[in-house]
Amino acid sequence: MQYDFTSIIDRVNKDAKAVEMPLHEGFLGAKVKEGFSIIPMWVADMNFATLPDICDAIVARAKHPTFGYYDYRKEYYDAIISWHKARYGVDDLKAEYIGYENGVLGGVASALRVLCSYGDNILIQSPTYIGFSKTCADNGYNLIENPMIQDEKGIWRLDYEDAEKKIEQYNIHTAIICSPHNPLGRVWEKEELARLMDIYRRHDVYVISDEIWADLIMPGKIHVPTHSISEDAKMRTISLYAPSKTFNLAGLIGSYHVIYNDYLRARIEKESRRTHYNSMNVLSMHALIAAYQENGQIWIDELKEVLKENIDYACKYINDNFAGVKVTKPEGTYMLFIDCTEYCQKAGITIDELQKLGVEHGVIWQDGRPFHGPCHIRMNLALPHALVIEAFDRLNRYVFK
Repeated sequence: MQYDFTSIIDRVNKDAKAVEMPLHEGFLGAKVKEGFSIIPMWVADMNFATLPDICDAIVARAKHPTFGYYDYRKEYYDAIISWHKARYGVDDLKAEYIGYENGVLGGVASALRVLCSYGDNILIQSPTYIGFSKTCADNGYNLIENPMIQDEKGIWRLDYEDAEKKIEQYNIHTAIICSPHNPLGRVWEKEELARLMDIYRRHDVYVISDEIWADLIMPGKIHVPTHSISEDAKMRTISLYAPSKTFNLAGLIGSYHVIYNDYLRARIEKESRRTHYNSMNVLSMHALIAAYQENGQIWIDELKEVLKENIDYACKYINDNFAGVKVTKPEGTYMLFIDCTEYCQKAGITIDELQKLGVEHGVIWQDGRPFHGPCHIRMNLALPHALVIEAFDRLNRYVFK
C-alpha cells in the first residue's frame, strides 16, 4: 500500500476524546484496570493518520502569518464538484448548489427549522444515530421511528408499508435518512431509495439526507446520492456531506450541503447564517481542497480495503466464538452494531455489566441503547488490524467467557 494504516498512534495528550475521556473520566461506569492499554472503539473517528497532503496543505497555509477575514476559494467548490463526479457519478453539481455548514447536525437543525413547525413529527428509520435524536429533541421536534426489518438473509431492509402508515397517521412532511445507514451500515440500493422517495413524493414529504459516510463503502457496493434518484428527489432533498468521516477531520469542523431547490437553499442558508456563527475555519477549507484530489481517492480506496479486513475479521470472530451474540456485516461505515440480547439472557448478565467488563479490560466500546438498540453495543473498527486482533482476544478471554 502507498499509505500507512498499520502504525499504532499514541493519541494521549493530543486532544483526542476517544482516549482522553476513558483515560481520565472512566467510561460506561467503569475504569480501565491496571495493566490494560486503551483500545478506542467507540466514538466514530479513526485511529489512522490522515492523508499526508492534508497536513502539508495546513502547514503551508499556517506558514503565512495572517489569518484575517477571507472568502471561499474557487478551488473549494471545484474540489467538491470533481469529488462528487468521480466518487458518486454526479455530473450536474454546480457551485451555487453547495453551501457551508459548521457540521452535518447543524445543517439538519437549519433544515428542520425551514421544513417544520415547532412540535412537528419527523420520520426516521431505526435504529437511529444518536445525533438525530438529540438534534430533533433540542429543537422541539418529535422523531417517529420507522423500524427496519431483517430479511431471510439477515440483511436490514426498509419497511415501506410501516413508513407510509406512519406518514399518514402522524401527518408527517419531513423525513431524515442516513445514507449509508448509521449504526447498521446498510448501503442503500438505487431501487430501495427510489421506492422510498416515491412514497415521499406521493405524501409531499421533504427529505434531509445525511451522507457523511458516503465515501466509506465496502468494495462491491456503491453510494447512490438520494437527490440523484429523480428530478422530483432533487427538488425535495437537502443532502449533507463532510470530509470529516472520510479523512478523520472532525476536529477541524467543516461540512457542506448540496441543495438543488433554489427556494429551499435560500431559506436554509438564511437559517444557517442566523446565529452569525456558521463560518468555516480557513485551515478547514485548505484541508478539504487537499483531501478531494487524486491522492485522496487513492488513500480512501486503500483505507476501504483495511476496513474490509477488520470488518471481515470481527464478524467472523463474533460468529465463531461468541454464542448468542448477533451481528450483521456492514456494507458501509466502520461501525458494528452488536446485538447481545440472547447472550445476556443466557449468561444472566445485564448489558451494563457486559459493557463494563469490556471497558475494564481496555476495550472502549459504546452503549447501543441511545441508538435505539435495547441490548446492543456499537463498536468502531477504524484502527490498525493488530489492535482489532488484540481487542477481540481480550473480549474472548475476559468478557464473553
